[in-house]
Amino acid sequence: MNAFGSFEANYRRPALVSFLRERLISLFDANKGQEVFCMEVCGTHTVSIFRHGIRSLLPPGLHLISGPGCPVCVTSQRDIDAFIWLSRQDCILTTFGDLMRVPGTQGSLQEARATGARVLTVYSPMDVISVAKEHLNTLVVFLGVGFETTIPGIASMLFEAKRQNLSNLTLYPAMKLMPPALHAIFSDTGCRVQGLICPGHVSAIIGARAYEPIANQYKVPCVITGFEPVDIMQGLCVLAERILNNRPGIHNAYERVVSWDGNQRAMDMMQRVFLPADAEWRGLGILPQSGLALRPEYADFDVRSRISFPETFVQDSSDLKNKCRCGEILKGKASPSACPLFGRACTPSRPFGPCMVSTEGTCAAFFKYGGQETCNNT
Repeated sequence: MNAFGSFEANYRRPALVSFLRERLISLFDANKGQEVFCMEVCGTHTVSIFRHGIRSLLPPGLHLISGPGCPVCVTSQRDIDAFIWLSRQDCILTTFGDLMRVPGTQGSLQEARATGARVLTVYSPMDVISVAKEHLNTLVVFLGVGFETTIPGIASMLFEAKRQNLSNLTLYPAMKLMPPALHAIFSDTGCRVQGLICPGHVSAIIGARAYEPIANQYKVPCVITGFEPVDIMQGLCVLAERILNNRPGIHNAYERVVSWDGNQRAMDMMQRVFLPADAEWRGLGILPQSGLALRPEYADFDVRSRISFPETFVQDSSDLKNKCRCGEILKGKASPSACPLFGRACTPSRPFGPCMVSTEGTCAAFFKYGGQETCNNT
C-alpha cells in the first residue's frame, strides 16, 4: 500500500466507525424520543453516505436530508433550455460531461450533438483555451456551471483568454454561490433542518468562516467534514451533540483540507473576474447575489453580449412542473421516493429530471444505493 493508501485507510477503519456508531447510539439513548434532522449539503457526501452504508448505521432518531449540493441539479430549466438553444447556433459549445443528459423542454445537449450540434466535453475549463486556439474563426462557448469549487478554474480560464487575446472564447455564466442557497433553505417557513454537514470541497475554497452568518442568524450548528466513513460519522456525532444540546456554531472536522479563511488565492481570482449577481436556482427560484456576473473589464467574454438570445425561455414545462419533484427534493422537502416518476418513468438510463442525471444527484444516489425502502426512511 502506498503512502496515500495508508493515509486514506485511517479514515476507513471499521473499529473507529463502530466506536463512533456506538457514540451516536448512546447519545440518542440518552435523549429518548428526540428526532434530529441534518442536511448533508454536498452531493459527494450524499453518494459517500450511501456507498459506505452510513444510513444503516444510524440510530432511528437521526434523519439525513440531502441538500442542493449538485450544481447540475440546481441549474434552472431556463438556463438548460438556453444551453440547448445555443447548441443550434453557429458556435462550438464546451461543457463538463454531467450536463450532457440533463433534459430541457426541447431535448438535451446529448440529443443535440447526435443531430449535428458541435458540443464538446472537457475535463477542465483550461481545456477550452486549446479548443479556442484550434478554432480561431469560430465562437467557442463554455457553459459555466458550478459552485465555488470550480469557479476559480473558470475565472483562470477567462484571465488567460484575456491575456492571450482569445476574442473567440466566451462564457455562459450560470455559476452559483453556496451560502445564499443555505440562507434560502433556513428562511423557508417549512424548513425542518436543524444542522448542516457543510460541503467539504466548497469549504476548502470559501473557508469555515463563510458559515458564520448562517450559524449566527438561524442558531444552527454547521459541521465541516470530509468524505470517508470516519469523517462522516465523526461529523454526525458532533452535529447531533450540538443539536441535542442546543449549541449552534461552526465546527471544522476537516482541518486537513479546510482552513478558517479558505483558499485566498482562489477567492482573489474569482473576485478579479466576477461580481455577485442574482441567479435562478431550480427549486429555490431567484436568489439575490447567489450567482456571478462578469466584471466590466471581462464583459466581452459573456456570450450573451455576442449572440442575441430569445427574450424568454420557459422556466418549467408543464410536465416538469406537475410531476418531477426535483425542486422539492433539492430543498429537503421531499424524498426521491415521494416523486411519482422515481424508479418508474425516471431512472438513470432514462432520466426525467436533473437530480437523476448527475452522478451526484440525490435521485441518482438513492436509485443506485438506496432503493425504495431506504428512501422511505427519509
